[in-house]
Amino acid sequence: MIVLAQQLGGSQTPVQLLVLITLISLLPGALLATTGFTRILIVLGFVRNALGTPTMPPNQVLVGIAFFLSLFVMSPTLTKVNDQAIKPYRAGKISQEAALERGLEPVRTFMFKQTRTSDLALFVRLAHEKRPKTRADVPTQVLIPAFVISELKTAFQIGFLIYLPFLIIDMVVAATLTSMGMMMLPPVLVSLPFKILLFVLVDGWNLVTQSLVQSFH
Repeated sequence: MIVLAQQLGGSQTPVQLLVLITLISLLPGALLATTGFTRILIVLGFVRNALGTPTMPPNQVLVGIAFFLSLFVMSPTLTKVNDQAIKPYRAGKISQEAALERGLEPVRTFMFKQTRTSDLALFVRLAHEKRPKTRADVPTQVLIPAFVISELKTAFQIGFLIYLPFLIIDMVVAATLTSMGMMMLPPVLVSLPFKILLFVLVDGWNLVTQSLVQSFH
């Protein structure tokens, strides 16, 4: 950081350094918003809530799982970015502007594949942009929020399907306790072991992970 500041030189160095620090602090959020991290983390949160264990696994564990699953899902895209932009730039074959443009293209391709047309059209209208003829005409600042909204919708759809079997268990347990006259016993207390047992027997984490990864293809 200090080296970069020294290279900037001149009276504008403090301002430029502040801008650089701001960009670095925003970079992780921008990267997570343009990958599959959002969908994966939300679905894992739905799994935890459906099981009825709001603190197990802990948030740090879920974030870690979501992060490395995101790297796994994004590995083909990251490989293209490395081959098309980073390696040529480090070899001095292309300029920094060309590297940014080349590196952004695989990420845009990934986001377009996961973005619904309706969500994309919504943000094109909100941005008062002309109707794009090709994907190349869609600005990145329009594509990113459309991608995020599509990821949220997909994640909630998957979460709904995850909730159904556990909801059935809760209803069966509640009906059974009511028929037995055990009104004072919380149904959640009884259904929790059965939900955990069901999840373990069907190898739930395997199924959830497989469904998540395949949802990006």
